[in-house]
Amino acid sequence: MAYEILVLDIDGTLTTSEKKISKETLDAVLATQERGHKVVLASGRPTPGIRALAKEIKLQEFGGVILSYNGAKIINCQTEEVIYQKKLPQDVIPALYEAALEFGVGIITYEDTGVVVGTARDKYMELEAKINNMPLHDVDNFAEYVTFDVNKCLMTGDPEHLAEVEQKMKERFGHILNIYRSEPFFLEIVPQNVDKADSLKHLLDHLGLSHTQMISCGDGYNDLTMIQYAGLGVAMANAQQVVKEAANYITRSNDDNGVAHVIQKFM
Repeated sequence: MAYEILVLDIDGTLTTSEKKISKETLDAVLATQERGHKVVLASGRPTPGIRALAKEIKLQEFGGVILSYNGAKIINCQTEEVIYQKKLPQDVIPALYEAALEFGVGIITYEDTGVVVGTARDKYMELEAKINNMPLHDVDNFAEYVTFDVNKCLMTGDPEHLAEVEQKMKERFGHILNIYRSEPFFLEIVPQNVDKADSLKHLLDHLGLSHTQMISCGDGYNDLTMIQYAGLGVAMANAQQVVKEAANYITRSNDDNGVAHVIQKFM
């Protein structure tokens, strides 16, 4: 099979434990693009939190793609065309804000200039801002401020309490939203039926490619669907066990140039 498109999760996959791209992996990703293969960065991160890495691997130069918010938005880096997106219903934002206040958890969302903070800051918001290299922006009234299109909100809190909040949020909003924890302290709130595989179907249709021509590499629960969907689903050596079980191939770890190994072996 001639693989034409390489889909890479970021944290725990493309980047090392230090959140950096190793030289060997960078060289391999650049080389595969020079040979005409398309690269997609597919992450739960917001779009602005991916752009620095996209620039580092020259997605703009080679016409690569950013798939952000776990699939809620897809952008062509060369043209800035929004290929696909799903947005949270605007009328649900006030209800999410009220729920965050009611349950005593944090709530944030994203705009191009930073992370919008709707409640008192906590260490988990600080971590999210650091991961994405984005500043925090406190607002007095989250519901009144967020009048722009939103692909994702994130609730934050101590893991034990957030586990209880997750169940309450699903009971209240599960009929219109997809709600799940990406980390014990992060509760993701995205439009219904948003996941990486579903969005990649739209991207492949746009590009005129088949899923059999795609390699997907990941390590986390939110990578499971795209690994199952790809022609070649690859789990990192550091991946969750369920991800390894779903994969066609297990590569080296993110700290041992696992992505470079996949490119050299299959592309």
